[in-house]
Amino acid sequence: MGRPQVKVIAHIETPFKEKFGVPRQAGLVNYEARIVFQPQYRVAEAVRGLEEFDYLWLIWQFHLAEREEWSPTVRPPRLGGNRRVGVFATRSPFRPNPIGLSSVRLLRVDSGPVLVVSGADLVDGTPILDIKPYITYADSHPDARSGFATQAPLTLQVNIPQTLRRRLPISILQPLRDAISLDPRPHYQQDPDREYTFRFDRYEVRFRVDGNTATITNIS
Repeated sequence: MGRPQVKVIAHIETPFKEKFGVPRQAGLVNYEARIVFQPQYRVAEAVRGLEEFDYLWLIWQFHLAEREEWSPTVRPPRLGGNRRVGVFATRSPFRPNPIGLSSVRLLRVDSGPVLVVSGADLVDGTPILDIKPYITYADSHPDARSGFATQAPLTLQVNIPQTLRRRLPISILQPLRDAISLDPRPHYQQDPDREYTFRFDRYEVRFRVDGNTATITNIS
């Protein structure tokens, strides 16, 4: 008898078009994302009752993780990238099985069905392997210890010049600001003269960081 195969049931559509800039945790940047089911799972009965839940667990695939060999230790960005801890004590994408887990807010269930969610930390096109409802009495542990990630990361002030702000629709202005405020740079890059390119939605955004301030220099 053969082993059951893991199947991709859906893909998610988000404004993050590449790995750079994706929030390092779910729930930190609020924007609408769409979970579109594969044709064989595009069945309304499969999501019946889901609208009664506020949050979902997404089980998904790190499809852009490039490392083939796994390592028992990794360097988490939260620790500055210069301290190693066990891979199973992190959420690093470089794991024996490239599987991610995220809790997202369910905004609504559209016809299709399509799930519209908020707070996803996934690249556009990420394969979804499973969806489960978030259950407060079992999944919430407000007094739990959080190891080396006891506090939310420090954020950047984001300066968007008025001339550039006019190029963006209001609907993505705040999500873009929030994403850059999380400082997507590798922690070893601190050059104030370096310009970073960030693809968000249909825009290419360039910015520099000096101290605690990120300044957007161009939007195209």
